[in-house]
Amino acid sequence: MPRFAYLTRAVWLLSLISLFTDLASEMLYPVMPLYLQSIGFSVLFIGLLEGLAEATAGLSKGYFGQWSDRMGRRVPFVQWGYGLSALTKPMLAVLAAPWWVFLARTLDRLGKGLRTGPRDALLSNETTPANKGKVFGFHRSMDTLGAVLGPTAALLWLAARPGQFRLLFLLAFIPGVVAIGFTFFLRERRAVPSSRPVQPFWAVFSYWRVAPPAYRRVVGALVAFALFNSSDAFLLLLARQRGLSEAGVIGLYILYNAVYVAAAWPLGYLADRLGPRRLLVAGLVLFAAVYSGAAQAREWWTFAAIFGLYGVYAASTEGVAKAWVSNLCEPADTGAALGTFGGLGSLAALVASLGTGAVWQLAGPGWAFGLAAGVALVVAFYLSRLPAKHGS
Repeated sequence: MPRFAYLTRAVWLLSLISLFTDLASEMLYPVMPLYLQSIGFSVLFIGLLEGLAEATAGLSKGYFGQWSDRMGRRVPFVQWGYGLSALTKPMLAVLAAPWWVFLARTLDRLGKGLRTGPRDALLSNETTPANKGKVFGFHRSMDTLGAVLGPTAALLWLAARPGQFRLLFLLAFIPGVVAIGFTFFLRERRAVPSSRPVQPFWAVFSYWRVAPPAYRRVVGALVAFALFNSSDAFLLLLARQRGLSEAGVIGLYILYNAVYVAAAWPLGYLADRLGPRRLLVAGLVLFAAVYSGAAQAREWWTFAAIFGLYGVYAASTEGVAKAWVSNLCEPADTGAALGTFGGLGSLAALVASLGTGAVWQLAGPGWAFGLAAGVALVVAFYLSRLPAKHGS
C-alpha cells in the first residue's frame, strides 16, 4: 500500500475546503473588533455578539450531526454549511446596522454548526482507526494554514489601505467561493443510516444519554478542561498589556498558527503510533506549562517561545481528540458523536471566556492563567488513569 494512501480524494478535498474557508474567515478575525468599534459597537455589545454567535454554533453542531447520521449522508451538510459561511462575508460590507451584523455573524456560525459534525464524520469514515490521527492531523494542518495566510493578507491590506474594512470583506468572499467550488467534487461512501430518530433542536445533546460509557468519560473530561480553556484572545491581550505593539501581537498569532501548521500532521502520525491518549495527555501538560509561563512573561522573546509552544499544544490535542472520540462510538453515530463533542466544547469555551474575564478583572491574569493550568493537569492525570479499553 502506498505510504500516503490514507490521504484519499475526499480527505484532500475537505482539507482544501477548510484551508480556503479559514483563509476567508481569518482575513477578518484580527480586524473584526476594530471594524465593529468603528461603526459604533461597544465592547459589551461585541462580547454579546460573539457570545450569541458561538452559542449558535455550539447548539447546532450536535443537531446537524445526528441529522446527517439519520440520513446516512454527509456531503449536503458540508456544502450548505460552507456555502452559508461564505455568504456572510460580503453581507458585512453591505450594511453596518447592528441587527444586520448580528444576522451575518449568526448565519456564519450556523454554517459552522451545520458542517462540522458531518465533515468530521466524513473524515472518520474515510480511514481506519490506525490512521485517524494522521487524517485529522493533516486536515487540521491544512485548515490552520488558512489561519496563517488570512491574517497575513489582512495585515498587508490594511498597511496599504488603512481603515478600508468593507472592501476587505468583499475580498474575503473570493476564497470562500473557491471553497464552495471544491465541495461539489466531494463524493461520499455509502453509509448505513442510523436507526436513532433525530431529536428536536432543543435536545441537541441527546446523544449523550445513549453514548457508550467510554465516550462519556473521555468527552466529559475534555469538556471539563474546555470550561477553563478560554479564548486565545486573552493570551494576545496579555502580550499587548505587557508592552508588545499591535503588529507584534498579530505576529504572535501568525507564529502560533504557523507552528500549528507544521506540527499537526506529524503529531497526528505520532498519535497513531503511540495512541491518542498519550499524546493528548502530553498536550495538556504542555498547556499547563504555557499558561504558567505566560503569567510570568515580560519580554517579547518569552512571548514568542510561549506562542510557539502553544502551537505545539494545539497540534497535539485538537485533531487528536477528534480521532480518539470517533473511535468511541458506532460508525453510524459518528456525526452525532463528533457534533455533540464539538457543540459541548463550543459552549464550554464560551463559559471559559466569561469566567476568565471575571477572574482576570477581580484577581489579575496570574490567577486566571494559573487556574486554567491547574485544571489542565488534573484532567491530564484523569485521562492517563483510564483503562486501555477506552480506545487509547
